[in-house]
Amino acid sequence: MPPSPSRVPPRDLPAAPPRHALACGIALLLVPFLVALLLPVVERPFFQGFDDWWAAAVNSSSADGDGGFALVLDRLGGPLGLILPLVLIGVLCVYGRWRSALFVLAAAVCANIVVVLPLKQLADRPRPPHPWVLVNEGSYPSGQVFSAVTLVIVAGLVVFPPRARRWWWAVGAGYVLAMMGSRTWLHAQWLSDTFAGVLLGAGTCLVLWRAFAPLLRAEVERMAADSLWL
Repeated sequence: MPPSPSRVPPRDLPAAPPRHALACGIALLLVPFLVALLLPVVERPFFQGFDDWWAAAVNSSSADGDGGFALVLDRLGGPLGLILPLVLIGVLCVYGRWRSALFVLAAAVCANIVVVLPLKQLADRPRPPHPWVLVNEGSYPSGQVFSAVTLVIVAGLVVFPPRARRWWWAVGAGYVLAMMGSRTWLHAQWLSDTFAGVLLGAGTCLVLWRAFAPLLRAEVERMAADSLWL
């Protein structure tokens, strides 16, 4: 007898990766990696003029604001931001969805150490002058934007069913754009650093999504069979 409709989980939760997820992910990762190779060997990268223009525009507008929202995002994107993915991992484990929890751990926590930190060392790009917040060395790429992107993507894939996922992408895109704006408004990073964080975050999630596809597919099947803990 087939399982009753109430026992069958949404077919797209966790979502299955598209056919070209791996190739697209590698392509997205390749762009910021090539730029990281370029930065140490050129005195002025070709996009520095745009970065300077944006920094001047942000500098003129920031004089009229108090920076409260940007500072909140700075805290949320820093070490405090690890709380959100860890809470999500804990909730998934409570419900027996340890396969999804492993995916979230790899993409939203471990990848920051494996992907972002080595690229910061490789690029060794100086920060903009006079940042408003405490920052470490290495402006490129933006680790905070990377974290925002990975959290939005993994939450959308493992938490929200297809219909709810549509508005989640809109909310998540607004959060990522706000994080990008806050990093430049606080003079913590160049605009190109934030774009690199977006590409790295999306590329990392696509690659790991494809790598975890067998586990996530097994989770869907076990949810249907009511045997998640096996």
